[in-house]
Amino acid sequence: MLVEDDEDMRFALVVELEAAGFEIHDVADIAAADRALDGVDYACVVFDRLLPDGDSITYVHRRRKEGWPTPVLFLTQLESVADRVAGFDHGGDDYVVKGADLAVVTARVQALCRRAGRARPSVLSLADLEVDCARRETRRGGVLLTLTHKEFAVLEHLLTRAGTTVTRSELIEHCWDASAEPMSNVVDAVVRRLRQKLLEPELIQTVRGVGFRLEAP
Repeated sequence: MLVEDDEDMRFALVVELEAAGFEIHDVADIAAADRALDGVDYACVVFDRLLPDGDSITYVHRRRKEGWPTPVLFLTQLESVADRVAGFDHGGDDYVVKGADLAVVTARVQALCRRAGRARPSVLSLADLEVDCARRETRRGGVLLTLTHKEFAVLEHLLTRAGTTVTRSELIEHCWDASAEPMSNVVDAVVRRLRQKLLEPELIQTVRGVGFRLEAP
């Protein structure tokens, strides 16, 4: 689904995505998207950030807290680092600034759809850490933790690779997008917040100059 209020942009994206083989449902505001999402399981949703009835990151954030798993790409003119971080923290899986070639948008949608289709175990665990992938719940020592969508994605991937070193570029590929601009500082910020929320003893180790490793204390 494409949620975009600019008619010219919406038309151009529909043409581009249909040419790549996607069946597109396009709407112009959050209210219409909300009605559609209650009845259809979409492979991916592309949201403009600033829509006539609000900022779509607020809507996506609410949906994520309800356990909504559908991949989301934010397509917007808001291009600062703070705007991008906000998009990821509120549940976005990728973030593209308007002005990028439409072929780039298509490639990122394809990557999100491929990643969403990969099979995952329903529950992952290490020591006293337990991640329920289906319910999107994380517990440490039996205590339920509150994680953002991106924190959950990073922790989930580290847990699937527990005991091995995961590079920053791999985290970007699996938790953001392989074709995204390098954002190692954003990855570090997410990992730093994860460490704070997971408390002691520490589970995430930094491998200097390489990335991170999740292992039992």
